[in-house]
Amino acid sequence: MRFINPKPSMWAQITAMITSIAQRLPTARWIARNACALAVVLLACLTWMPYARADVVTDTVPLFVADNFADTAAAVEKIASSSHPNALAILEAIADRRLSVDTKAGLLLYKSGATTRDAATGQPVATPSPDALLVRVNNRLRGQVEAALGALALTGADPEKRLQAVEAIAKAKNPSDLQRINAALKSETVPRVRASLVTTRATIQLYAPETSAPDQIAAIAALSDRTDAEALSTLRHAAQNARADVRQAATAAIGSIERRQYFTSMAQNVWYGLSLGSVLLLASAGLAITFGVMGVINMAHGEMVMIGAYTTYVVQETLRAVAPGAIDAAVVLALPIAFLTAGAVGVAIERGIIRFLYGRPLETLLATWGVSLILQQAIRAYFGASNVQVSTPGFMNGNFDVLGLTITYGRLWIIIFTLLAFLALQLVMKATPLGLQMRAVTQNRRMAASMGIRTSHVDALTFGLGCGVAGIAGVALSQIDNVAPNLGQSYIVDCFMVVVFGGVGNLWGTFVSAFTLGIANKLLEPIAGAVLGKIAILVLLILFIQKRPRGLFALKGRAIEA
Repeated sequence: MRFINPKPSMWAQITAMITSIAQRLPTARWIARNACALAVVLLACLTWMPYARADVVTDTVPLFVADNFADTAAAVEKIASSSHPNALAILEAIADRRLSVDTKAGLLLYKSGATTRDAATGQPVATPSPDALLVRVNNRLRGQVEAALGALALTGADPEKRLQAVEAIAKAKNPSDLQRINAALKSETVPRVRASLVTTRATIQLYAPETSAPDQIAAIAALSDRTDAEALSTLRHAAQNARADVRQAATAAIGSIERRQYFTSMAQNVWYGLSLGSVLLLASAGLAITFGVMGVINMAHGEMVMIGAYTTYVVQETLRAVAPGAIDAAVVLALPIAFLTAGAVGVAIERGIIRFLYGRPLETLLATWGVSLILQQAIRAYFGASNVQVSTPGFMNGNFDVLGLTITYGRLWIIIFTLLAFLALQLVMKATPLGLQMRAVTQNRRMAASMGIRTSHVDALTFGLGCGVAGIAGVALSQIDNVAPNLGQSYIVDCFMVVVFGGVGNLWGTFVSAFTLGIANKLLEPIAGAVLGKIAILVLLILFIQKRPRGLFALKGRAIEA
């Protein structure tokens, strides 16, 4: 294969065309003759540009030298609005009190680690002046610097940093930032950042005195969908000394926000009530079983909860020493261990003390109260009287918002775990031989014994099961409460209230009463306070028991109805 070259006549034509164009364009001939000179001029311009931008910083030196907050604020505004490459570093140095001014040399200097740099060029200074004056800032100036830093961060690539920048601008409420916000809105695509930009612009507009009435009404409409205190404060400010139409729009928006806040607060209290109810259900389920089957008033039930919490602490510390990387698994591993530990302690108490006191409920109350004191003192002697620290695993940290409600992952996981534990307990009661025997003993102990059921073994296993469930409750409580020797005492009275209200020995009654009392408690707290709310619930419970002595869901059986 051979290459085919263009014909000589073609090259001649191209050359002639270029020559003709050059002859007809004197400017082209001049550029060709002076190409080297133009290149030198262009290089000089490119070299001079940083120094031209450096003049922006140099021009602010007299303002900083004046050592007046107003002049410093003007200098900050000038640097922030420029496109100087060191503007961000200078503003950060002002915020961190690292910026100083050399009055003799007329330079701005800032510390970068152990190095002192010229703020205009960013180059290190070999021999900084020891007499350089530190630039002073006050709270107002610090807010202006934070807003300027936020404005510079509006163009960053990280949405979280842009969101933080918008929040910083919103705190400053500087009308000069409106132009930056409008520019950022044109290019912002992340919904939550864009929404924050819109509300921030509305806030600044309502604080700016030169904002027109139509713009104020539009800003009020933009803030009317929010429910936070900052929006209310802004709207109340807008309603003062405003035109009638602006005041009317602000008043309507304030009323709308307050109504939403009320319902949101009620819903939040219901969520807190569900969380409290889940804790009460876990702590009361075991007591409902032992009280219903055995008729034992177990005042040491709270100490079973405490044992479960301390078991979690021991498992956590063991993992910290053996496998620090698996520390988040401590809560999961503690669940079966706490169940077995508390269950074993419960069986020991039943076999050693309670089985000699059946049929004498007041004596079981005194005996188990003494056991609770012994267990508390044993924990104090071994672990100390002060609280122990139980860390929260990573998957239980943090929160998220749903329709204005703040949902914490820790409480959510506890509710989910409570429901699973309750279903597992129901499965044991309904689908296992032990559950069948427990229900038989509950309904008619003598008939169950005559049918060959060893009631003493059922009593021991029932007491162990109830204490084991209390131990699991202790694992959950270790994540939301202080782990101390008196942990169980805070819940024992509430547990008895749940069991009596729901119906002795009825798990579904315990389920309903736990969540009912939890929600009622949290709804009454904002109205009557924590202490008076509990007193009111206790009074209502006493009145209810007068009408229904067996609770919401009373068990039925020949022995019970006899």
